[in-house]
Amino acid sequence: METVRLNDKWKEILAQLPESGMGYQVIDVELRSGRILAGLAVFNGEECQSDVEFDPNEIMDVRLHR
Repeated sequence: METVRLNDKWKEILAQLPESGMGYQVIDVELRSGRILAGLAVFNGEECQSDVEFDPNEIMDVRLHR
């Protein structure tokens, strides 16, 4: 499992969204390539856990996983 640290822009956006549980959110990440990484856990709005390594600078959008 890789840990990717999100930048301040995404931390601010995630701070406005509800938590999925105590201290974490489950999100979907859209990358510039159009690829969607679904169901990623983010702890404290910045530490993103993923099975796939990705560059946080390639993130175009984040949203809560449904």
